[in-house]
Amino acid sequence: MQTYYFVFCKDDIMLERMPDGSYTIPFQETPPTELKPWTTLLNIAPLGGHEVKTYRIDAPIVGHERYEMCPLRQSYYKLTAPLYLKAGKCAELLYWDQNTKFCGVCGGPMKLHTDISKRCEHCGKEVWPLLATAIIVLIHRNDEVLLVRAKNFRTDFYGLVAGFVETGETLEEAVCREALEETGIRIKNVRYFASQPWPYPCGLMVGFNADYDGGEIHLQKEEIAKGGWFRKDNLPRIPEKLSIARMLLDAWLEEER
Repeated sequence: MQTYYFVFCKDDIMLERMPDGSYTIPFQETPPTELKPWTTLLNIAPLGGHEVKTYRIDAPIVGHERYEMCPLRQSYYKLTAPLYLKAGKCAELLYWDQNTKFCGVCGGPMKLHTDISKRCEHCGKEVWPLLATAIIVLIHRNDEVLLVRAKNFRTDFYGLVAGFVETGETLEEAVCREALEETGIRIKNVRYFASQPWPYPCGLMVGFNADYDGGEIHLQKEEIAKGGWFRKDNLPRIPEKLSIARMLLDAWLEEER
């Protein structure tokens, strides 16, 4: 049976080069690389009616006539949207598998019980993959928006206020809290925009728009390097197309001036 095989080495995914220069995921009857005795082959939800499997290899594929490695983020620009999203799901489940080898209650070995659950062989404790839910918000003030540059950004681009949802709070409360903590700004009219799986390594980004409600910018120095208000005609470098931050900004840029 023809199966999609999503093969990873660390943070890179193996892509197949097609004769026309495009890229895809290996789709064949058998795995595209040798499976070692210790290889864990995970079954993933089907794609387009076809089986999907994923596994890790110990060393990257180099100099192959058909296959090449690609960072998962960059695969967004090479794969179709369905394949990229499925690759993200595979990466998340591989991360979960790697980090749940032993029971957190008794320390016993964990064994796959279903495709998305494990059970401790000693005490019977069951676990499922967990999502780290985060919010991200585009804050509007008349014809300006608030952009920030986090200290952990690898390149000099500006993004949006964002952060993880804490236990016991709503998404909207998290939006208001993060805006105040990171920038000193109070906001109002928080409204949902869209959500996005973010498999780096296991997140769900929930995007919002909100309006300025007062306060001066006082950046949280531990996390934010720069920040300020920007109009459409003076934007700094902004995030890549694959992120929900860019989707929020693009939607704003497409609005009539």
